Amino acid sequence: MKKIERMQTGLRLEKRMVKVLKGTAEYLDISMSELVECMALHAFDGKLVFGEVTRGKIEALREVYGLELSSADAHGLEEEFQ
Repeated sequence: MKKIERMQTGLRLEKRMVKVLKGTAEYLDISMSELVECMALHAFDGKLVFGEVTRGKIEALREVYGLELSSADAHGLEEEFQ
């Protein structure tokens, strides 16, 4: 295993997305941090992160939490303040 140094970050993410990410991390039995690192490293390499079974679980979580956003929405999000 490679040695790394982690730092605390203050990410702000869409709340339904966070619920899906938490559920996915729980399903994979890893931390949210590990999940985000894994997703970023795969994206940097241009590779798919999840296999077919895991993508099915993610789709089910998206339905449960009402997450309708897709990659097409990635650059057109506007935060709603309450």
